Amino acid sequence: MKVARNAVADQQAIFKTLIKKAANTQFGIDHNFNSIQTHKNFCHHVPIKDYEGQHEYFDRVKNGQSDILWPGKPRYLAKTSGTTSGVKYIPISDDSIGNHINTARNALFNFTSSRKDTSIFDGKLIFLSGSPILTNVGGIKTGRLSGIVNHEIPAFVKGNQLPSYKTNCIEEWEEKLEKVIEETHNQDLRLISGIPPWVQMYFERLLDRTGKETIKDVFPNLSLFVYGGVNYAPYRNTIENLIGDSIHSLETYPASEGFIAFQDTVNNQGLLLNTNSGIFFEFVPANEIFDENPTRLLLPDVELDKDYAIIINNNAGLWGYNIGDTIRFVSKDPYRLIVSGRIKHFISAFGEHVIAKEVEEAMTIVSKKYELQINEFTVAPQVKAADGTLPHHEWFIEFETLPDNLTEVAKALDEEMIRQNIYYQDLIVGNILQPLKIKSLSKGSFNRYMESQGKLGGQNKLPRLSNDRKMADQLF
Repeated sequence: MKVARNAVADQQAIFKTLIKKAANTQFGIDHNFNSIQTHKNFCHHVPIKDYEGQHEYFDRVKNGQSDILWPGKPRYLAKTSGTTSGVKYIPISDDSIGNHINTARNALFNFTSSRKDTSIFDGKLIFLSGSPILTNVGGIKTGRLSGIVNHEIPAFVKGNQLPSYKTNCIEEWEEKLEKVIEETHNQDLRLISGIPPWVQMYFERLLDRTGKETIKDVFPNLSLFVYGGVNYAPYRNTIENLIGDSIHSLETYPASEGFIAFQDTVNNQGLLLNTNSGIFFEFVPANEIFDENPTRLLLPDVELDKDYAIIINNNAGLWGYNIGDTIRFVSKDPYRLIVSGRIKHFISAFGEHVIAKEVEEAMTIVSKKYELQINEFTVAPQVKAADGTLPHHEWFIEFETLPDNLTEVAKALDEEMIRQNIYYQDLIVGNILQPLKIKSLSKGSFNRYMESQGKLGGQNKLPRLSNDRKMADQLF
């Protein structure tokens, strides 16, 4: 693929274009863009910050001011809930909208081209997304990214798109789900796109409504599941059992800040980094991200199998922007990566530094070994056990069917965590922590929690783990 071969050169060209075009914006003036010639200059003038660290610029954009982060005003503001900052408003410009739309198109075209089969476009395509209703903030159309994208879907897809615009506008997830089922149960569905837990819920309700045994009985031509933002592995067994067969899956890595990568092959691990779509990437070793002057690497400098915080500079006006994800390169020819975790989603109540990737990998391995069907799970620290025993990690798991060997499952999960995380191992061996404990939850517990937070459905994702018990204590 030409884009993959030219990755480094494309990144250099994008860097120069971004600096030149934004030189006369307020951010460019404040950070001396006219004097920047090299990446070293850029690092000197532009520190790494997250949304909170640059909120004064984002606030001015949100208030309708022009030429703040990027020339003119944004085309849209993507409204997203941050883990620490509350609601964030991420600019999407006329220049950057193509990154979101064209990358999704390229991912689908690459899939059909590699298989020499375009039949997915002969039937209906379901996109389980947020509401496309947009509000006006500072004279700028504002909404969830999935809703914004709904307004930009190309004509060759829109004619086969389900559900209808009217149904997509329903905010309440339970009501929306019923309408989606009404509109889709008798259609020739070929592709479904959405985050795994909400697709799973749709499939379960659909089987209840139709009385069919499997989703393949309802949609015999269903052949592709497109997902992103959530690790599919913990859900794969349950979803494939609902479908009644294995189908092709296409993983994507979209974010409000930019469409970062997509799966370009079924034969190799990882997602192809989107190096020629208006984003200039930097990579900071994960263990340095909170340092005052962390190392900022470019593509030629990264190493395989090391965790990096991914930093975005783009043609919507994000500069030195830490999106909070960690990635790990699994190939440099071409540049392919996996998402390894979240900077802000971790457990280190005892110095163990456990990240989402580790708990997800442990769950995937153990679920496969014991043929478990997991609807959802999250992990939290238990610092003061009620029985006065040692502290531990508490795994809240919603099983489709409760296994009768729960103690054995917990032991296997603990062994996997010990294998993956040396800090966790030291704490277990040193009797600082006792082995993890499983708290089995009734079906629907996580959905009830998400509903109580106003985050049921759409593109909202359950945090896989947290460093406190704010969520854990509300799960009963």
